[in-house]
Amino acid sequence: MEKDTQFLEYVVKALVDNPDSVKINRTVDEMGVLMTLDVNSADMGKVIGRSGNTAKAIRTLLRVVGMKNNSRVNLKINEPEGGIKPERTIKTVDEAMADLKI
Repeated sequence: MEKDTQFLEYVVKALVDNPDSVKINRTVDEMGVLMTLDVNSADMGKVIGRSGNTAKAIRTLLRVVGMKNNSRVNLKINEPEGGIKPERTIKTVDEAMADLKI
């Protein structure tokens, strides 16, 4: 197993509640190394963090590990199948005014 994969696995498994569901896919192409991370839907918030700060920190550390191995490492975090997507509802002006109960 590559050092960058070992590092990512160690960090992510320490963060999540379901470490058995962590899956890492590593591909190498002309652009560098792409690491794709899959976690349980309940653990997405822990991996991404508030305002994406945890994910940014993991990406930064992965780039440092990559520099030590003379490669460019990028991380893609896959959204789980059961992810919660916010629903956008568009209301008419009349409906919005009715909600205000004026």
